[in-house]
Amino acid sequence: MNFKVFILAVSAFTVGLVELIVGGILPVIANDLNVSLAKAGQLITVFAFVYAISAPVLLSLTAKIERKRLYLIALFLFAIGNIITAISSIFFFVMVARIVTAMCTALIIVLSLTITSKIVEPYQRARALGIIMMGVSSSLVIGVPIGIFVTDLFGWRSVFLGIALLAVLSMVLIHKTLDSMPVAKVVSLKTQIKSLRNPKIYCAHLIVLFMLAGHYMLYAYFTPFLIEAFNMNSMWISVCYLIFGVASVVGNIIGGWLSDHLGSSKSILLVITFFAITLFVLPYATSFLPLFLFIMVVWGALSWALTPPLQNYLIQISPKTSDIQQSINTSALQLGISLGSAIGGTSYAILGSAMDLAKIGSILVVIALLFAILSLKIQSLKVKKGESK
Repeated sequence: MNFKVFILAVSAFTVGLVELIVGGILPVIANDLNVSLAKAGQLITVFAFVYAISAPVLLSLTAKIERKRLYLIALFLFAIGNIITAISSIFFFVMVARIVTAMCTALIIVLSLTITSKIVEPYQRARALGIIMMGVSSSLVIGVPIGIFVTDLFGWRSVFLGIALLAVLSMVLIHKTLDSMPVAKVVSLKTQIKSLRNPKIYCAHLIVLFMLAGHYMLYAYFTPFLIEAFNMNSMWISVCYLIFGVASVVGNIIGGWLSDHLGSSKSILLVITFFAITLFVLPYATSFLPLFLFIMVVWGALSWALTPPLQNYLIQISPKTSDIQQSINTSALQLGISLGSAIGGTSYAILGSAMDLAKIGSILVVIALLFAILSLKIQSLKVKKGESK
C-alpha cells in the first residue's frame, strides 16, 4: 500500500476530530459560554449541516486549483478556525469558526478520498479508500474521550488548540510527502444531482441519513444521558466514550467481514435491524451497569458496521458514478448527524430528559430500514427484468 495513503488518513483523522469532540464536553462549553445545553448542541448540528452542503459544492468550485495546494490551503484555514474557537468567549464567534472548520473538513476529506483513488493501483483502491474512512470514523468516535480527558486536565479551549497544532503537523507531512497533482476533470454539481434520479441510488443514500440521524439522537447527548442515568463523573464518562469508540472502530471491520461473507444486501438489512433493536432497549438496561455496558458495546459496533456494506452496495449499483456517490453519501451521513442532533436537542429541551432520546432515535432507524428494503427491492426487480431477456 502506498504510504501516502496513511498520511492522507492521518490528515482525515485530524480534521475529523473537530466535529463531534464537543459532544463529550458540551456541558462545559455551554457553562463557559453562558448558553443552554440545547443551544450549545447547535455546534454539532450546524457543523454537520454545513459539511453536508460543502462537500460536493466546494469540490466543484475549486476544480481549477491544483490539488496539493488546495489541500494545504484548506488545512491552514482549518487551523485558523480552531484557534478562533479556542480564544472566543462569545458563542456567535465560536459558531462562525465552526462553520469555517466544517467547510474545510468537508473539502479535506473529499480531497483525501479523490487523491487516494488516483495514487494507488486499481486493485488496491477499495482497501485504500477504506483506510481513509477508517481515519474519519476513528476520529468521530475516539475524539470524544480524548476531548473529555484533555478538558479535565487543561480546559476545553486547549482541545481546539491541540487540533490546530495537529493540523499544522499535517500540513508539514502533506507538503513533504505529497506530489503536486495536475487538475483533473471534476464532475459538475449538476451532473452529481442528476445521478440521484435513480430511486435505488437515492434510497441508498437515505439509508445512511436516517441511520445516522437515529444514532445521533442519543450520541450527541450521550454525556447528559450518562449523568442522568448513573450520575457519572467525567472520568467514567470518558471511559464509556473510549469503550464506545473502540467498539465502533471494530464495528467497521465487522461490517466489512459481513459484507464479504453474507453480501452487501443481507449485511445492510442485518445491521440496521439489530441497530434499531439495540437503540430501543438501551435505556431499559440502565438499571444494571454491566448489562448497559454490554449493550453499549453492541450499539457502538453496529453504529459504523453499516459503512463497508453500504459503500460496496453503491459501487455495485452505480459503478460508473461510484466516486460521485461517495461524495454524496458523505453528505448524506453529515445531514443525518445534523438532523439527529437537531431533533435530539429539541426533544431534550422539551422533555427535559435524555432518557427517551434512544427510543425516538430507534424510530428513525426503522425508517432507514424501510428505505433499505425499498432500495434492495428496486434493484431486485431490475435484475430479474434483465435475466428474463
